[in-house]
Amino acid sequence: MMKIVGISIDKRTDSALKVQEILTRYGDNIIGRFGIHDPEDERGLITLNMKADERYMEEFLGELMSLEGVRVKYMDMD
Repeated sequence: MMKIVGISIDKRTDSALKVQEILTRYGDNIIGRFGIHDPEDERGLITLNMKADERYMEEFLGELMSLEGVRVKYMDMD
């Protein structure tokens, strides 16, 4: 049930609020979060450690991937 999620956000100023809203809704399953941004490129990278089942992750990742300029990579550590 341990997962690692990488979220790359292009045009950070346009997408960051929507990504944050999704992370807040799913926050109970986020164990750790690390975020960095590059102000010159307006890009951001968020890394999450999560504890969740596959169904929950499919829903969560689907919401993130539906956003323009957001790319998601996911790794199951179990």
